Amino acid sequence: LGPARGGRAVLPEHGRRNVLVTSALPYVNNVPHLGNIIGSVLSADVFARYCRSRGYQTLYIGGTDEYGTATETKALEEGVTPRELCDRYHAVHADIYRWFNISFDHFGRTSDPKQTEVVQGVFRSVLAGGGFKEDSIDQPYSEPLGKFLADRFVEGTCPKCGYPDARGDQCDKCGALLNPVELLSPRCKVTGARPVIRKTRHLFLDLPSLDARLREFISASGTRNKWSSNARTVTQAWLSEGLKPRCITRDLQWGVSVPQGVIDGFDGKVFSVWFDACIGYISITATYTDEWAQWWRAPGQVELVQFLGKDNIPFHTVVFPATLLGSGEQWTLLDRISATEYLNYEDGKFSKSRGVGVFGDGARSTGIPADVWRFYLLSVRPEQGDTEFRWSDLAQRNNSELLNNIGNFCHRVLDFVGTRYNGLVPPVSKSGEGLAECAALGEELKAAVTTYIDNLEQSRLRDGLRAVLAVGSIGNAFLTGCEPWKVAKTNPERASTHLVAALGVVRLLAALLSPFAPTSAGLFLHYLGIDERAGRLSDGLLAAVGAPQEL
Repeated sequence: LGPARGGRAVLPEHGRRNVLVTSALPYVNNVPHLGNIIGSVLSADVFARYCRSRGYQTLYIGGTDEYGTATETKALEEGVTPRELCDRYHAVHADIYRWFNISFDHFGRTSDPKQTEVVQGVFRSVLAGGGFKEDSIDQPYSEPLGKFLADRFVEGTCPKCGYPDARGDQCDKCGALLNPVELLSPRCKVTGARPVIRKTRHLFLDLPSLDARLREFISASGTRNKWSSNARTVTQAWLSEGLKPRCITRDLQWGVSVPQGVIDGFDGKVFSVWFDACIGYISITATYTDEWAQWWRAPGQVELVQFLGKDNIPFHTVVFPATLLGSGEQWTLLDRISATEYLNYEDGKFSKSRGVGVFGDGARSTGIPADVWRFYLLSVRPEQGDTEFRWSDLAQRNNSELLNNIGNFCHRVLDFVGTRYNGLVPPVSKSGEGLAECAALGEELKAAVTTYIDNLEQSRLRDGLRAVLAVGSIGNAFLTGCEPWKVAKTNPERASTHLVAALGVVRLLAALLSPFAPTSAGLFLHYLGIDERAGRLSDGLLAAVGAPQEL
């Protein structure tokens, strides 16, 4: 999934804008639902496609998050080993993303040996810089199982909101980050018995000691309007409450192990998923190319743009940057972050266990093309607040926006040129007939395209898609006003000039639509007889929007 373009690894180039795009690594213990897909993977894909179309040197990295308690508990439920579970669900994720036409340059796994190498390397550097501290903590212990229970092996009532099925690390209802000992009426996920509390030693990332450096980084990056508003709000809340040491080790077997012999008493422990998962972006890049450092050790040369759901914000804006800063080494740090709110399902929440919602494999089985799903999910992308998936809305938007607006315009133009002019681009009037209307059309298009570029550059994908629809509406209004199918009978020069302009709008629509609905955009380019490269959002194409051009 996602082989290097042209057979060679994509690497930064001097003098070009170099953009490193990541999407949050989903847990590999289930089938992704539509909220997961729009929350990170599809959103990052649109941005990566836009960047490539603009000619930026772009690398899009994704993968599956395979270590931790989520995997161990699911494997236990299914009666398989964690490795067997990961192999199966990694393939499921890859297959679904392939169907959704996600253009990863590389789609990797955090259970790859390279992850152990990179995580342990970062750990040793932070340890050498004094970035960790040891402490004993109270942790649930299962007497029937004879072992400590990691956070996700414990469930109970959230002390913040009263949700009865909160996990030991986080409440899915209110989003509060928790420790398992804080849960009310705790129960072991394996046995159902109430665990007892015992002392155990763990390592903590000493966030208070990194506070000054972290605040400097956040001030430089997060206040330049490059972070989504929820990312700024959540991060500021963490800083305002005062940073606390964050536990980074677990009493588990399935995970990146703490290097043996480095710290007495820690052999046999593994790193928490919250410590190693974000480092997975680096290790997955390292499995893609041996020259990964050109992307990840190039501050000032590479823009790191990350897409994720709001529940992952603090781990990308606080924990991950603090870890890299604590290493004392040179790293490419977060430049821009786009975090979505939740996509709900028909006034409820997606739930695989209850069979509520639409999941990736279910979307494919409907027979509805992937471009339609992409278009709809991006049109309701939860950027400023939670949004709803509704089947009726899917049908309405597809019919009124994708078909009746963009599809209708392109079909009217291409069909008329095909039947009236035998599929050949007609000549532009030498006398100037019809050029005034074309110039007015160009002015409207310039304004819409400027809005489109501004929104995509700021990762406002939903507003960017609205700008595409605005171009379609402008094109339809132009056709309705000019009526070339009527004018062709009395003034063929005027009609052909207007049709040439309309064909230019089809080409423009294909370029603007390509990040959102790449298959449909490719078909429009094919009908025009031009290749993909000619349909990119080049500076030349954008500069030509306001004036007639030869196809």
